[in-house]
Amino acid sequence: MDAIQLNLLKQVADLEKVPAGAYNIRANGESAGRNTTANIDIVNKEDKSGIDIIIKPGTKNESVHIPVIISESGITEFVYNDFFIGEDADVVIIAGCGIHNCGADLSKHDGIHTFHVGKNAKIKYVEKHYGDGDGTGERVMNPQTIIEIDEGGYMEMETTQIKGIDSTDRVTKAVLGDNATLIITEKLMTHGKQYAKTDFTVDMNGEDCSAHVVSRSIAKDESYQLFTSNVKGNNKCNGHTECDAIIMGNAKVSAIPQIEANHVDASLIHEAAIGKIAGEQLVKLMTLGLTEEEAEEQIVNGFLK
Repeated sequence: MDAIQLNLLKQVADLEKVPAGAYNIRANGESAGRNTTANIDIVNKEDKSGIDIIIKPGTKNESVHIPVIISESGITEFVYNDFFIGEDADVVIIAGCGIHNCGADLSKHDGIHTFHVGKNAKIKYVEKHYGDGDGTGERVMNPQTIIEIDEGGYMEMETTQIKGIDSTDRVTKAVLGDNATLIITEKLMTHGKQYAKTDFTVDMNGEDCSAHVVSRSIAKDESYQLFTSNVKGNNKCNGHTECDAIIMGNAKVSAIPQIEANHVDASLIHEAAIGKIAGEQLVKLMTLGLTEEEAEEQIVNGFLK
């Protein structure tokens, strides 16, 4: 890999060298490296572009890295990845996509990730999106995440996009079984004339399941963000959806959190807040010697932590 590709890997997967454990690295539409373990297998799909990641029941303390990088202008791809997490497994999955576009043509990655989380399995899924390059061609990512959690399963999903993506349509759909838990944390920043849409839908079908969906975003310049969520309580359950956004410059943000109680014992909460950086926060930091720009940066970084 060249320096550009290595930098993309570092940005989206925190990798500076080949990772330990199982991994699959995709670069410019082709495989750039793969490793499996005794407990984790990765195989190509036969009917379409993508891979199956199969994690054996009872697998503990292992990780899977599946980053995607695009460093050539004009590449567009659609990839399907399916994760089969066996019963009682406890693993970490690091994904993410980075696009470097120095040309005039659009570069685009659309990915559908489907998670089948087995009974009492636990998974932490980390996904980062990043773009750079000084070309006029757009950098576009449209990730879809489909989640099915069986009885007693647990999934924690951290998704981050803080730089360089011109357009993104992010869709997450989940179905929860008995005593299943889903925690989603989104961090998003747009600038320039970028556009970002986020859509979460969670069906809490199982008894005593729970979902916690939180989005924190910052919209700068003339960018536009649209956040929608629908948490459906179809059984005795607990659900919460929240959107907090900071708006700067001439940006626009729309937040539409929705809850739907279809069972008498469904307990649901939704929250949304949009506002600018408080003046007293800036003043306080500036009295400590920071410039206004430095103070804004400190507030932004703290908000997205």
